[in-house]
Amino acid sequence: MTDIINIDTPAPTFSDFGLHPSILQAVSETGYTTPTPIQAQAMPMVMDGRDVMGAAQTGTGKTAAFTLPILHRLMQFANTSASPARHPVRALILTPTRELADQVAESVTTYAKSTPLRSTVVFGGVDIGPQREALRRGCEILIATPGRLLDHVEQKNVNLSQVGILVLDEADRMLDMGFLPDLDRIVRLLPAKRQGLLFSATFSNEIRKLGRSYLTAPAEIEVAARNATADTVSQIAYPLAGNDKRAAVVHLVKSRGFNQVIVFSNTKIGTSRLARELVRDGVKAESIHGDKSQLDRMKALEAFKAGELEVLVATDVAARGLDVAGVPCVINYDLPYNAEDYVHRIGRTGRAGNTGEAIAFFAPEEERYLLDIEKLIKTKIPRGQLALPASSSSSSSSSRRVPAGGRGERRSYSSTAPAKPVDEFFYKPYVPSSSTGKTDAVRSKSVATSTKKSVGILLGGR
Repeated sequence: MTDIINIDTPAPTFSDFGLHPSILQAVSETGYTTPTPIQAQAMPMVMDGRDVMGAAQTGTGKTAAFTLPILHRLMQFANTSASPARHPVRALILTPTRELADQVAESVTTYAKSTPLRSTVVFGGVDIGPQREALRRGCEILIATPGRLLDHVEQKNVNLSQVGILVLDEADRMLDMGFLPDLDRIVRLLPAKRQGLLFSATFSNEIRKLGRSYLTAPAEIEVAARNATADTVSQIAYPLAGNDKRAAVVHLVKSRGFNQVIVFSNTKIGTSRLARELVRDGVKAESIHGDKSQLDRMKALEAFKAGELEVLVATDVAARGLDVAGVPCVINYDLPYNAEDYVHRIGRTGRAGNTGEAIAFFAPEEERYLLDIEKLIKTKIPRGQLALPASSSSSSSSSRRVPAGGRGERRSYSSTAPAKPVDEFFYKPYVPSSSTGKTDAVRSKSVATSTKKSVGILLGGR
């Protein structure tokens, strides 16, 4: 029988959980003292060894909800031996994307820094060699994407026979991306007796079926209604189309002083093009999408986290797992075709109790996607009118000059490349001069005489 747990009152502090002192010290150094609802409800059960299915809004601390108790449970195996045999894989954390795997690995490293426990992350898109060497040195915690993990299994770089804890993070995304066959293969390699944890932003019927296939009598924890958006995120939608969308991004970044904005586009080509155009408009921007190498994507993310970029333009590859503290705003340049992706996109802001803003642009033909989103989240998204500064682009019919930033100054952000200079000579009608007429007549007479002489020679004349 599956237990349904729904407790509204979180534990007052992390010290109430009885975490190992080394782990509690690491949590304290991060500045966190009060657990979020999902942490308060899930951590005691995970520490007790129970199987758990947890659902909570994006940005509410699901990663720490399973990372901290896993580290606590593995402390009984911690040792300082240099032998790889003393550091077998005991916890396997599977994630759908490379970015999320990297984020989880960072959390594990942060919380385990004062312990002898080892961790390694493996994902595709990068050289497999360094990963092979890290696995051969041994690690108690392995974070992986399914495809790359199976690559290592086939090359016999990793042994999963001692895994005692399996975590499926963002399980709904795994199903969306078609990882179910890979998950089946991986689960068959694990011991039958193990603890299973499944965490997701949503609880669909498919997710519940998946959880009950891989978990044993899981406690089901749901701290928010399905597909609900966080109360810390304000939402608004502006009707805009064409070049006005790009001009609006530039205007919002410049006039409101945003220094870290995530802009979502639906296509890889559109993402790259928008980033290039924003750079030409004077905005520090970079793009990430599936066609970029993992190294380029990681460089862009690091630059964004360091505050070197004003705008990160991304496809939905970044909607899951991108955890950057203090992101003030998320802009849906294109509304997603799948309404649930909207929930994950705007979950990149307003994280860990901070406030954030979610802005959506929609052309007339895109309004149906906005209606689908409102139906899903059961909330009416306010419509607004965004007055853009005057643009040099004549195609931006709805743009008009207004004071920027509320300071009375007039700014102009061009939405197109500057026009090339025009030489009027090429557009004047042709008017022959009197001398030209005489010259043409002489030239015609000369040509006629030459033609007659040539014909005469050919016929034998002198």
